Amino acid sequence: MPKNKGKGGKNRKRGKNEADDEKRELVFKEDGQEYAQVLRMLGNGRCEATCIDGTKRLCHIRGKMHKKVWIAAGDIILVGLRDYQDDKADVILKYMPDEARLLKAYGELPENTRLNEGIAGGLDEEEEGGADDYIEFEDEDIDKI
Repeated sequence: MPKNKGKGGKNRKRGKNEADDEKRELVFKEDGQEYAQVLRMLGNGRCEATCIDGTKRLCHIRGKMHKKVWIAAGDIILVGLRDYQDDKADVILKYMPDEARLLKAYGELPENTRLNEGIAGGLDEEEEGGADDYIEFEDEDIDKI
């Protein structure tokens, strides 16, 4: 059997998820930063996002957040713009859903921004159209079968 030469096993790498339950202060954008909404994840620590100024940018998830903060399509993020590359940006912070609602209420995000556009947004549309999927049978029809 091989000797264990590392500092621990799988549970050590997983760590504790302490940041989820504690409240943090709402961070607003500064110069050189912009709010964005994730369009799709590309892999390799990158994502495609539409910034509030209207441009689509390729965003790189910084190492501090990589594999610790999970980003999905539809999430609101804070990106740092690059001086030398306008079509690329760096993800600085991911806003929790309640923080994103607060940003929208404060007027930082435009009114046409749809929050929670990921999986939950698609379910609502299916439920509305799904009402016509069932067929009503009369008692006479059932007897014929």
